[in-house]
Amino acid sequence: MSLTGECFCGSISYSIDGTLKDARSCHCSRCRKAFSSQASAYALVEPDEFQWTAGAGLLTNYQSEQGFGLQFCSRCGSTLCGTYKGVVHGITLGCLNENPQIEIGYHIFVGSKASWERLPDTVTKYPEGLPKKS
Repeated sequence: MSLTGECFCGSISYSIDGTLKDARSCHCSRCRKAFSSQASAYALVEPDEFQWTAGAGLLTNYQSEQGFGLQFCSRCGSTLCGTYKGVVHGITLGCLNENPQIEIGYHIFVGSKASWERLPDTVTKYPEGLPKKS
């Protein structure tokens, strides 16, 4: 599958030659601030399937001490992707131009979601991150 995405002002764009995986929505307070929303909408991508096609020089980076980070447009502020140790590992679903043929499979950190947000009873949700596999 071939997908494209871009920031709000159109200065930065990317292409994905592959399939997105593991779509999720995170409701933690850090994601609410990073995405200026009630939650993030995010899916994983293989780094070798992702490519910046325009405006890569306009990217601004934030990286935590643990190595996780975000890249966003320095002009319009759109959060475009997530990184780990500087390598793209996932994208924000809201910046895609096409239907990614994927649905959000679960919601994490709903124990710290905004008090004004209501989630349907039918969605898969976890109070914190994903449960550890046994």
